Amino acid sequence: MSHPPQSLPDGDDDGRGDDPFDDVAAERPAGAGRPPVLTALAVFVAVALAAVVVLGVFLLARAPAGPTAGASLAVPTDTSVEAGFARDMQAHHRQAVTMSLSVLGATDDAEVRQLATDVLLTQQQQAGQMHGWLELWGLPQTGSQPVMTWMARAGDGMNGMSGMHGMDHGGAGPSAGASGVDSMPGMATSDQLARLQAARGTDAERLYLQLMIPHHEAGVEMAQVALDLFPESDTAERSLAQAIVSSQTSELAVLHALLDARGGPLPA
Repeated sequence: MSHPPQSLPDGDDDGRGDDPFDDVAAERPAGAGRPPVLTALAVFVAVALAAVVVLGVFLLARAPAGPTAGASLAVPTDTSVEAGFARDMQAHHRQAVTMSLSVLGATDDAEVRQLATDVLLTQQQQAGQMHGWLELWGLPQTGSQPVMTWMARAGDGMNGMSGMHGMDHGGAGPSAGASGVDSMPGMATSDQLARLQAARGTDAERLYLQLMIPHHEAGVEMAQVALDLFPESDTAERSLAQAIVSSQTSELAVLHALLDARGGPLPA
C-alpha cells in the first residue's frame, strides 16, 4: 500500500549509469539538487521478487485442502469476471505508470516525485501480478469481449460510475462501438498524454495531478465492483482488489492536497 509522500533529501548519486531518469538530468537547472531515484536494476529486481512472492501466495490461496488436495485446480474462463478484471485493470495500471514516468522526467519537486514513484512501483507490480494470473490460467492477455464487459454483471452497480469518462450509461456495457482501452473509465486521452509528456515544472505537476485524480477514482470504482462480483473463494483476487481500493483512496487525498497547493483547478 502506498503511503503519503514525504520530502526527499537532496544528495549525490554515484550510480547514475543504470538510472532510467538520467536522460532528463540535463533539463534541470544548474546547481539544483538531484532527488534520489531508484536505479533500473533495483526497480526490476524489486518488482520481480514481489511478483514471485505474490504468485506463490496466489497458488497457495487457490490450492484445494483436505481430501480434494489432489484434484485439478479450477481456473477462470476467458469471459469470467476474474479474467476481465485482470485484463482491464492491467491496462488501467499501465497508463498510470506511463503518466508517472512522464512527470518524473519533468519535475524536481520532491513531493510529486515521491507520489509518482509510489504509483509507478505499486501499479507496475500489481499489473505484473495480473499478467501472471492470466498466464497461470492459460488465458490470452487480450480477451474476446470488449473492455469492461465483465462489469455488466454488476447490474445496478454500474450506476456508481455515472461520472466516469468514456462510459455509455444508457446500458450496462462499454460505450457503443468502443472496444479499446480508450473506452475505459478515467483514462487520459492521447492528447492529454502528449501534453503531459511535453510539459515541464509546475505545469507538468498540475496536469499530472489533474489526470491522476479521475484515473484513481475510476480505479477505485472498478476494484469495488470487482469485490462485489468476486466469490469469497477468490481470496487472492479479492485481496488485490481491496489493496487497490485502499491504496488509491489514500493516494487520492494526497493528489487533491498537492493540486490544491498548486492552485488547482480540480478536473472538470
